[in-house]
Amino acid sequence: MNQGDDHGHDHGENPGGNHRMSHGGNHRENHGEDHRESRRVNHRMDRGGNVRVNQGTEHVNRMDAIRGGSRPVDHNARSIAALAANPACDRRAVLDAAGIDKDRTVAHLGYASRFGQSPFAITRTQEFKSIVKAHGGAHVLRLLREVLGLAVEEAGYHDAADVGGDSGHGVRHRHTAAVLNAAAQDPADAATLIDHPLLKLGVAGYDVYLEPDVIAFQAARRFHVVAIKSFAIIDGQADTGKVSAAAREAAVYVHAMRDLFARLGLDPERVSHDVVLICPKDFTNFPTACLLDVRLQLEALRRQLERLTRIDTILDRLPPDLSLDLCLDGDTPTRPVSELTAAVSAIPARYAPECLAACEMAYFCREEARACGSLEAIGRSVRDDLGGVDSVRTAIELIGGASPPPEEHAAIAERLRFVRRIFDEVVA
Repeated sequence: MNQGDDHGHDHGENPGGNHRMSHGGNHRENHGEDHRESRRVNHRMDRGGNVRVNQGTEHVNRMDAIRGGSRPVDHNARSIAALAANPACDRRAVLDAAGIDKDRTVAHLGYASRFGQSPFAITRTQEFKSIVKAHGGAHVLRLLREVLGLAVEEAGYHDAADVGGDSGHGVRHRHTAAVLNAAAQDPADAATLIDHPLLKLGVAGYDVYLEPDVIAFQAARRFHVVAIKSFAIIDGQADTGKVSAAAREAAVYVHAMRDLFARLGLDPERVSHDVVLICPKDFTNFPTACLLDVRLQLEALRRQLERLTRIDTILDRLPPDLSLDLCLDGDTPTRPVSELTAAVSAIPARYAPECLAACEMAYFCREEARACGSLEAIGRSVRDDLGGVDSVRTAIELIGGASPPPEEHAAIAERLRFVRRIFDEVVA
């Protein structure tokens, strides 16, 4: 069954929300945001560990200068989805493109990030993934036979991370491409499990290497992304927010695989929009699976990626000496907080309350928006309804009616005063 529309609400705001699975294991509806699942996305690094973008040496050097002496961080599919969901935010784009450690940066600014898994959750996730992948993916093959209805008795298993002594991202990506191409063109059409594929995706004009902890399964000339998550499906239900977040992350991988297929001269539609989600069953570590139809997420992701401003265009608008270097002494940032605050504030942000569910920088940006009286601190719907009004102070002045409003604000002022009269009558 097709997946419902994804509105991106934080699952923390729907603590009791469960997600119903049909008898066939299909995903029926999704809403929410999962902040706990961590997938690795290796960010534009060559085998020497250096950042690389497809914009030329000048912008590569600019990224290095902005980041300073710190190593670039690895990102995950959730970070790409968060960036795509807020394409007008230059701050998020620059921090992601430069490989800035947002958790450490925002903590030094005094707004510790509230994302991440507990050590217990991380251990549980690793244990469950080990169970699912044991014995050449035996559990995976069993579940694929069930949810896809395939009469496949056995499948070949290939670890795309096994490239010998050279583990550079470029080498691994080319190896992944060769393995997928060989499986796609196998005349015998043999079933194949491909573990640890390294994919590449263009985001705002730079390349992001994605190292999904998933398996690509090829059978009957179709490839399926298999996502392994540690949240449970209990009596056919799973947490709505977590399933929704898993669907958005999986859509990133499907999109990246289709992009690779197009570059290989293969039909991108051979990568199915049906993602196999594997989770623990009930209160055990025994794996069960269902299908997620991610067509809506794929379409939304495609539109959002197209709207992203190219990173070189953003860099050209920033101060030439901008630096977000934390000046680490070991693991301890030593840069004065006031300097770092000014540097971060020099990059325009587009804050909205929805950012609290997706971005590590959200609490810093919220305080900044409140300090300048931005309407976006209240919400994008309020900003859109009051189009042309640039601040909370201006809106309050229009409500007060102490002086005639400017002609361009006359209609908005009339509506605001009407709402105030209704409010006064209600509370009188």
